[in-house]
Amino acid sequence: MSVILGIESSCDETGIAVVKNGREVLANELASQIDVHKIFGGVVPEIASRQHTKIISQLVAQVMDSIEEPIDAIAATQGPGLMGSLMVGLSFAKALAYSWKLPFVPVHHIEGHLFSAFLGEKAPEFPFLSLVVSGGHTQIIQCHAPHHYEILGTTRDDAVGESFDKVARLLNLSYPGGPSIQKAAATGDPTAFDFPRAMRNKGNLEFSYSGLKTAVLYALQEGEAKVEDVAASFQAAAIDILLIKIKQAIQQTGATQLVIAGGVAANQLLRDRTTTELDIEVFLPPFKYCIDNGAMIAAAGHSRFEHGLFGDFGTTPNPGLPLQAS
Repeated sequence: MSVILGIESSCDETGIAVVKNGREVLANELASQIDVHKIFGGVVPEIASRQHTKIISQLVAQVMDSIEEPIDAIAATQGPGLMGSLMVGLSFAKALAYSWKLPFVPVHHIEGHLFSAFLGEKAPEFPFLSLVVSGGHTQIIQCHAPHHYEILGTTRDDAVGESFDKVARLLNLSYPGGPSIQKAAATGDPTAFDFPRAMRNKGNLEFSYSGLKTAVLYALQEGEAKVEDVAASFQAAAIDILLIKIKQAIQQTGATQLVIAGGVAANQLLRDRTTTELDIEVFLPPFKYCIDNGAMIAAAGHSRFEHGLFGDFGTTPNPGLPLQAS
């Protein structure tokens, strides 16, 4: 049993949290940069890293002031992500671990998302199947055991969250695209446009979202179209693709548990459809732990700590860190 301080800074959120025994969140602080980046329609890496630098020490102080239990180890995201952003969080974590004479635990960002499911009321048990859907990743992963993963399918181009951002820009909706498209789609007709469901019959677990984005562009160029109808039709297609592939994965693997994690796991249509259409036990993180956050890194760090998977002070950020090597 342990208490872990988790630090997440892979993109544009600075997340600091303390988690006990991998399940109980003792403190959680998150500084979002949405207002800084929304004018650009996406994350600007140099600005993101500077924002992390400005806020990280203050957030750590706030978290530490709010707890009474001693910290056993410090975990931080090593990769993947933006190089500058990763460097800020990882360097701060290593310096803190060195000064406090505590073990340092590097964590893979995707593994953090997987362990976000352990922060809910009920946790999955290994082995389980997972669908990780975020702005940078769309992956189906077979989780055989803690820290033993097999990627069964991934996207060949845009991630599903990235496609939400790009389509929102086409529709002149606000950044990030996930919440703004969901809001617009609530009053739209999801059957107004028959957008493509790419690779649905390919017989593999790969994804492709670039064609869907292009189909939306062509629909807008062809004439008058209600933003609400385009948003609803796009969202329906995007979620359809996920459901098609995850059903195929369940059939292929015989899995009895499914974890859905990442920012797009907050999408209400995805949550509703997976819990009603799938004949499998589904685990979804609480909404606040779907986006990047420190609690998920602390939860994953707890498991790595318990398994003796420590890093050292020579650990460097790796924007392309593969999950299998985490």
